[in-house]
Amino acid sequence: MSSVSDSSPRKGRVRQVGLLQPLLRSLETGSVYALAALGIILVWRTSLVMHFAQGSMGMFSGTAVAFVLNRTGAPLWASVLVGAAVAIALGFAVDFAVIRRLRRATAVGKEIVTLGLIMVFLGLAPILFGTEPMLLPKAIPDGALTIGDAYLSYNGLLNICLGVAIAAGLFVMLQKTKIGLAIRATASNEQTARLMGIPTRRVTVLAWAAAGVLGMLAAVMIAPATTVTPTFMNTVQVTALFACVLGGFQTFYGPVLGAYLIAVAGNFLQLYVSSVWGEQLLYLLILLFLLVRPNGLVGKTYLKKV
Repeated sequence: MSSVSDSSPRKGRVRQVGLLQPLLRSLETGSVYALAALGIILVWRTSLVMHFAQGSMGMFSGTAVAFVLNRTGAPLWASVLVGAAVAIALGFAVDFAVIRRLRRATAVGKEIVTLGLIMVFLGLAPILFGTEPMLLPKAIPDGALTIGDAYLSYNGLLNICLGVAIAAGLFVMLQKTKIGLAIRATASNEQTARLMGIPTRRVTVLAWAAAGVLGMLAAVMIAPATTVTPTFMNTVQVTALFACVLGGFQTFYGPVLGAYLIAVAGNFLQLYVSSVWGEQLLYLLILLFLLVRPNGLVGKTYLKKV
């Protein structure tokens, strides 16, 4: 009897750690995916362009952050400001030089162009910043928060807070400010918004610039866990696209919800089902879900008279 009573609390503690620890890590990675997904949905809702180059643009500006940090010895915050400037410039350049010239192109044609942008940034990054992999340190290098028997580094906590704060701030801006009203009006119907006097071109260029900054932040958050190379944002790009599909393209908050769900489900499947097939099982479950709800978690179906 005594051995049974001694072992049961231990099993409870193991079970608690087994659930809480991957949940905390999932929230951290989910914040990275959420920022990238926000960039994709901002561009889609304002420009009706599927932004396949979100990850490569984030890679380019994130590599600029690592380049400034390693070559000049500037502090991380100053390097991030330089990366934000690069991201904004990229957003402006893509919108002015590419997207605005595709007004008469088909939706498939625009998607092919954004796929081509991936090749452009993958080629420019090693030319401008070199071919050697670079390291990017954590914003908070040491320390961890202990919750029960689980722990979360202070840098991971910062990433979670940053992702949630940016997403919440964006949603408040969309609902409570004039620029948010302009974005929502452009997202609803660009032609009608233009007739009402809304500067839709400014809205779209702002969306591309914001998407660039969101991609840069996602790159800076994920970079300490890997090395900065031209391909280090590939997984983030693919997962962000899945998050948009899962959450639905009809709302701004759906992809964020999808990003966190994918991060949590992916970690739990790999830990408790299969470390080899967990990711494939996740994609299969998403596919099965979309067969039932093709518009996503919070997607809406619009009926039009013909």
